[in-house]
Amino acid sequence: MEININGSRHEQEETLTELPLTTERSAVETLNRWRLILGESAEEGLCEADSYASDEFQYTELDEILGYLYNREYGEEQGYRREGGRGSSELTVPHWLHKVRELFPKSTVEILEKQALDRYGLTELLTDRKLLESLEPNMNLLKNIMQFKGRMKNDVLRSAKDIVRVVVDDLRRKLESHVRASIMGKRSRYAASSVRSLRNLNFKRTITRNLKNYDKDKRRFVIDRLYFDGNIQQHNKWNIIIGVDESGSMMDSVIYSSVMASIFYRLNALRTKLFIFDTKVVDLSDRLEDPVDVLMNVQLGGGTHIAKALRYGETLIENPGKTIYILVSDLEEGYPINQMYQACKDIIDAGCKLLVLTALDFNGNSVYNEHAAQTLANMGAHVAAITPNELAEWIGDIIT
Repeated sequence: MEININGSRHEQEETLTELPLTTERSAVETLNRWRLILGESAEEGLCEADSYASDEFQYTELDEILGYLYNREYGEEQGYRREGGRGSSELTVPHWLHKVRELFPKSTVEILEKQALDRYGLTELLTDRKLLESLEPNMNLLKNIMQFKGRMKNDVLRSAKDIVRVVVDDLRRKLESHVRASIMGKRSRYAASSVRSLRNLNFKRTITRNLKNYDKDKRRFVIDRLYFDGNIQQHNKWNIIIGVDESGSMMDSVIYSSVMASIFYRLNALRTKLFIFDTKVVDLSDRLEDPVDVLMNVQLGGGTHIAKALRYGETLIENPGKTIYILVSDLEEGYPINQMYQACKDIIDAGCKLLVLTALDFNGNSVYNEHAAQTLANMGAHVAAITPNELAEWIGDIIT
């Protein structure tokens, strides 16, 4: 700390009086850190070592999370005996997983999870079907299932899939009405509509489909179903190509991309293709009817070859002028990045509209290669981290 030797005596006294407090704070911080490193068994010794250590332990939550895993090293075989009545209530495996991801950086999380499974056999979430089924289906549980589904077996995997379906169906219901409102455009005589009005009634189709109900004796036509026109000309379809980076950091975006792709697939205005990639590309376009199938095929982690994925997507382009190409990625290319730039340039030059999403979720938190993002934006791509609703509005503005 700097002391102002040119100031008034009063100012110098005020500065000097801060020194003991700073020293005290430093001592408390140091002792708290040692307590976190050494564990609960060192608490009494640290308190005796310095009067400052009697202050409340500052890292209780971190200590609880680490202790839940690493206290397994200390059992009666090693001469340790746990005392009853101390500490907070026992953590559950799902709560522990949630807290680990909340409190530690990604690299640390990967180490903790690997050791939990491989070293300490923390497999309750993976093997206990009743435990899994007792949990509240939510986005956090969905993420846990996606992270560990590769280790789940048989009936546990089936239960996990049921949970994924509950969460995904709820998410799709929340998003679908907004997506339809944003994208649905002109009236179509080729697509059925849920909007029942005389203005939308398709007389020809209604009569044709009900001819089988003609009553010859009474010589009258019996209508048991009315048919109404939809909202978009089928011959005027736009092509949506979505390529999703399945690296671990993109988990939220993978979930929302899959759900959005399944909603787009159901709209007559769009012809939708979806593929996921790491260093390989997997086309899931034939599974878009069921986004749960899509998510259960995602393998989070691994390397990333964005250029290869972009080139694959090029093969799906039929009408560049009516194609929206969406790349969902953090742009952390694992191969020469100029190849990625060239692939993006070729897609734009062909006449496609290229949208690069560094995040697609409602949190708005994205970590991505900023230089690559700026380069693509300068090239003419639209680069953004947006919500699913904003994506629907963006597409609606383009196709109407």
